[in-house]
Amino acid sequence: MAKVDLGRIAIVLVRPQIPENIGAAARAMNNMGLSRLILVQPKNCDLSRIHRTATGSSAGLIEKMEVYGDLPEALAPFHHVVGTTARTGSMRPAIIRPRSLALSLIPISKNNHVAVMFGPEDRGLSNEHLYHCHTLTTIPTAEFSSLNLAHAVLILSYEIFLASTKEAVEAPPRLANGFELEGMYGHLQEVLLKIGFLNPQNPEHWIRNIRRFLSRLPLRAREVRVVRGICRQIDWYTSQIKS
Repeated sequence: MAKVDLGRIAIVLVRPQIPENIGAAARAMNNMGLSRLILVQPKNCDLSRIHRTATGSSAGLIEKMEVYGDLPEALAPFHHVVGTTARTGSMRPAIIRPRSLALSLIPISKNNHVAVMFGPEDRGLSNEHLYHCHTLTTIPTAEFSSLNLAHAVLILSYEIFLASTKEAVEAPPRLANGFELEGMYGHLQEVLLKIGFLNPQNPEHWIRNIRRFLSRLPLRAREVRVVRGICRQIDWYTSQIKS
């Protein structure tokens, strides 16, 4: 069986607040063979405090970690994004358990870069953050659902490592990455506003529904180009009518 490249699966911490949790998350990743750590808008990135819990060889992850000030920019290279949440509801559908999730991520990661995203310690990922996700997962608990950030990272990392030791299944093709998808959604919003499908007073509300629908589909790069081609044709046609 070919060795799985866990370097294609990244852990993304959105607005982490406690430096020691960042270090502990890095240690958990290191234990399970994950090496790419990304921070988005960290509240406190005190390296001396981070290194207190990122002991031993985990310090190497901290030296290589990436820090971004903008979530779309951080997710732009990724083809599949997973959001972790303890809250469920109509705005957070299609929850998958960590073990099933991990088994699906290993084949996806063969031809695609995968991001597993965790929210800030006090409130988790917002609905706005989850708009970027293709899949949502929650860690089942007995009653109290709030987990320490590093503990949550450890559980997901363990399941991913465990899945990577299983017999390989057929890998899906290369999917559209975040940069390509964001360009498509922006193009869709522009065209749908032009033809009156979206309410100009609140276009974001309806485009969110479209995003949720399309995120259920593993869109390939060429399929994104087809959607944008349709948008360009609609744009051309409406310009002909106006002229």
